[in-house]
Amino acid sequence: MHVVATAGHVDHGKSALVQALTGTEPDRLEEELRRGLSIELGYAWTTLPGAGEVAFVDVPGHERFISTTLAGLGPVPAVLLVVAADDPWMPQAAEHLAALDALGVEHGVVAVSRSDLADPAPARERALAELAVTSLRGAPVVAVSARTGEGMEELRAALVDMLAALPAPPADAPVRMWVDRSFSMPGAGTVVTGTLPAGRVRAGDGLSSSRGGHRVRAVQSLGHAVEAAEGVARVALNLSGNVERGEVLVTPGAWHHTEVVDVRLGPPRLGTGAPPQRPLLHLGSGVLSVHHRPLAEDLARLTLERPLPLRVGDRALLRDPGDRRLWAVTVLDPAPPPLRRRGAARERARALASADGRPDVGGEVARRGLVEAALLARIGVPVDPAPAGVVAAGGWLAAPERAAAAARDAVRVVGEHATSAPLAPALTLSALAERLGLPCPELTAAVLQPPLRVEAGRVRLDDADDVPPAVRSAVDRLRDRLADEPFAAPAADELAGLGLDAGVLAAAARAGLVLRPGPGVVLLAGADDVAVERLAGLPEPFTVSEARRRLGTSRRVVLPLLAHLDRTGRTRRLPDDRRRLTGR
Repeated sequence: MHVVATAGHVDHGKSALVQALTGTEPDRLEEELRRGLSIELGYAWTTLPGAGEVAFVDVPGHERFISTTLAGLGPVPAVLLVVAADDPWMPQAAEHLAALDALGVEHGVVAVSRSDLADPAPARERALAELAVTSLRGAPVVAVSARTGEGMEELRAALVDMLAALPAPPADAPVRMWVDRSFSMPGAGTVVTGTLPAGRVRAGDGLSSSRGGHRVRAVQSLGHAVEAAEGVARVALNLSGNVERGEVLVTPGAWHHTEVVDVRLGPPRLGTGAPPQRPLLHLGSGVLSVHHRPLAEDLARLTLERPLPLRVGDRALLRDPGDRRLWAVTVLDPAPPPLRRRGAARERARALASADGRPDVGGEVARRGLVEAALLARIGVPVDPAPAGVVAAGGWLAAPERAAAAARDAVRVVGEHATSAPLAPALTLSALAERLGLPCPELTAAVLQPPLRVEAGRVRLDDADDVPPAVRSAVDRLRDRLADEPFAAPAADELAGLGLDAGVLAAAARAGLVLRPGPGVVLLAGADDVAVERLAGLPEPFTVSEARRRLGTSRRVVLPLLAHLDRTGRTRRLPDDRRRLTGR
């Protein structure tokens, strides 16, 4: 399906042309029919050979209904601009064209209506001149008469050619649908309509809005119930819960909802000067008051009165509610940093100077230094593959400069820790991440460079002796003490005399210099292997007493030592408390 919005001055025949194209009167309200002008958005559809189904969103042309007009134009990728042959170029035509240009609409057809009442050539030439400096330059201009049918076939052909040039939106894109009508039907509940620009909606889907979650009960498109609707499409959704016009329905978790956004502003249309402090923002079918804070001549920070799901590159309009001036808005950053200190606005403007609204993962990472990949995905910046030099790990991306600084700081932090706490264990990746201000151990490991290495989750310096001299000296004294009787483990008071207090013992155990098979029992590393060699000379199975005599030690030592050999699989304890060697 294709969706086309109408645009043009009041009473220039937009609704009459839509009716001539579709056979359906788009005006629905009694007052619209009585006064002969559109007040609300109207809808009608037809099938055009070569283009398929085409839905028209007919917008009001009167200046009093400009908010409704912009709600209809905002989500639609193509336009039918109508100017009358028997009228001069009119203010609302200029305003609508300015809005279309600001929104970046590039696909359109111009219809010079009422060509049976006046020569269409002057209106055609004026339209071409006006379009030449906008995003719609080069659009075809067709003279038509809805009353006589003159030019209607040429108009249909021009629409088909224009629609053929529209890019196909991705069906797997996350849904973001601006609601342009909302009403309640007896027995059904809330029904909303809107233009689905991309993605797919089917009955049973979950969507979310500012009011919470909603379940899609049923889907209609062009007046018929469908199993699923795929963008671009006009759809009506029967939803659980309540949703008002101007709100937006999205795929849960796929969008970043923000109240603060940094944007680039185009030059003013229909006037001069900068936006006021409290302009109106028109985005999709929504309109809301915002606070405008200039960052530079064409850069600004907008603070919204309610959160909206925005992405890099979104197009919108700022409008001065006191006059007809419009400014194009291109979203540069929907998740900007706070501006807390003096000069922060100037620094932010410098950071955004090269941003053009096109998603660029390298630029985003460079500006942020460190960013979560999931956030980039929610603001519409694809993260795969990561650019050269960007470090990606643990769901985070670090800019080359940030990663290099973290690597340098890591060497300093690990060295200081080893010097200040020689008996303490080496820093874990998690502890080092916290000291470096990094969000996760995975990213910390990824930024590390020699002379750092990671062993068993701890970070060490390659050229550092991991065993402090005090620990080596104490272990040497223990080795002398056990030289003749390797299983005569010293008692607690003797350990203290050897310099093996709790801290030294813990460091020696981490370094693999001692074996601690049980509380209070300290032997040299490898004593368990020596024990297996000696026990191999006993007839099997052997008792605890036989093992004690063979090893020349006490029950205080032999019991935890045998339990250690059981745990490590070198002996097997039998039900009668005797043991066999397993051969391992």
